[in-house]
Amino acid sequence: MIAAITFFLFTFMVAFVSWRYTRTEDQGSASGYFLAGKSLPWFVVTGSLMLTNLSTEQLVGLNGGAYLFGAVVMAWEVVAAAALILMALYFLPRYWAGSISTIPQFLESRFDSNTRRFASFIFLMSLVVNFLPFVLYSGSIALNGLFDLPSYLGVSPEASIQIMVWFIGIVGAAYAIFGGLKAVAVSDSINGVGLFVGGLMIPFLGLMALGDGNFMAGCSRLLEFQRPQLNPVGASDSPIPLGTLFTGLLLVNIFYWCTNQAIVQRVFGAKSLAEAQKGVLGAAFLKLLGPLYLVLPGIIALELLGPELATGDLAYPMLVQAVLPAYLVGFFAAVIFGAIMSSFNSALHSSATLFGLDIFKAIFKKDATERQTVVAGKVFATGLALAAIMVAPYIANAPDGLYDLMKRINAIFNIPILSIIVMAIAWPRTPAWAAKTALFAGMIIYLTFAYGMNQTLFGWSIHWLHFAGLNFLFLCSFMFWAGFKYPSHPEIPPVLGGKTKGETDSEQNVGWSKAITASVIIMILVVGLYVSMSFF
Repeated sequence: MIAAITFFLFTFMVAFVSWRYTRTEDQGSASGYFLAGKSLPWFVVTGSLMLTNLSTEQLVGLNGGAYLFGAVVMAWEVVAAAALILMALYFLPRYWAGSISTIPQFLESRFDSNTRRFASFIFLMSLVVNFLPFVLYSGSIALNGLFDLPSYLGVSPEASIQIMVWFIGIVGAAYAIFGGLKAVAVSDSINGVGLFVGGLMIPFLGLMALGDGNFMAGCSRLLEFQRPQLNPVGASDSPIPLGTLFTGLLLVNIFYWCTNQAIVQRVFGAKSLAEAQKGVLGAAFLKLLGPLYLVLPGIIALELLGPELATGDLAYPMLVQAVLPAYLVGFFAAVIFGAIMSSFNSALHSSATLFGLDIFKAIFKKDATERQTVVAGKVFATGLALAAIMVAPYIANAPDGLYDLMKRINAIFNIPILSIIVMAIAWPRTPAWAAKTALFAGMIIYLTFAYGMNQTLFGWSIHWLHFAGLNFLFLCSFMFWAGFKYPSHPEIPPVLGGKTKGETDSEQNVGWSKAITASVIIMILVVGLYVSMSFF
């Protein structure tokens, strides 16, 4: 009963503060609803980026991977810092110069309107197939484990997951559809503080449990019995071999942090380029703390609970249930719920933006008013939420864990999109037909390799992350050849660098003077983290 009361109190507090802070905002205009009126300070950008990214598909999925395979899975978190540096120093200034609202807008300015529409469709398809259902399903697993809902509701575990999927989906959709970007960003920042505290509390309590109340004794026990699991350097037969950090794993992170609409839209809402860069680099620094709450609990669960769990994805919820005092269950469940809400409503809000601006206004009603565009986006997001709710309960029992399955499916979409964005910037001669060809050919090539050829090429077994890198290299080479042989000679648009016509060095368009220094420090920390942990 106490857990339920604290859960609803914290959740209501977040909703009330978000409403009070944004109640006077103009949600009828495209800028107000889609980009928060470009008013977000850097720390809100950082919080929103972290909470948009961090949800139960990571808390459950990554810790489940750590339970099964050890600290090698921390690469997904730590390498993200390098991708965020690229976003701050390279991609963001080019996006900002063009005053764009969506990534497909960027592609239209470089190629043509059809490229924009195809990219928007692929982004939306990726959300409904590969992101939203995973957030709902992993969130349901986490909350079921915390509250033991099957026993409380008197239903089967499968039924309780379906109930939680509907509950999370409806509440998350309400945030995104009625609140706009600013409400999403404010709730993200509040939940971020709670998640940071709660997330670090679990490994601390887990180590205390390992040491029978003595934290240092728990650390010693973990080092004695699970030392190999703490080494982040993956062997050739591990799920993440070391070499993949420089091929597919890096590219997947670059796509996510530099070109994924759900992420970059948080940055587009910043009040200035400098604030946007500070927010991005702030998130890069915080990613280095990720292994503490996204990897370490999974290894602690292996030592505390043993290797007999039916699936690695049960490791985190069962560890939380085992070590968390009853009076904190409600608070932690509210924090987890906030993380689920953040990822779900951020993705839904981005889908509303993509559909409203890139499909409804660009194709169906070119003379639509801003309010009509916003309403169309909200209606579409509602339908997308319902589709995700219907799909989510059918995700279960992935052999290498929930997180690995999500990333494998995502490689179908993200590598082709990343390749055409990179070539749009790096090789202006690339013709529009080549970009569209690469977009669809890249998806077909990966699907053929992964599911038609069983991840083999010319008789050689290739890790899917390495093949993602090869696919990217092939697509970029094809577009380079096409641009060399059949060059396009457009006037270089402002999104490729430089200022828009007539633009001055106003405070809003000046970058952060310490961005390079901060980036160097972050990269030193990345290398230092890997080197120091490799001695385990």
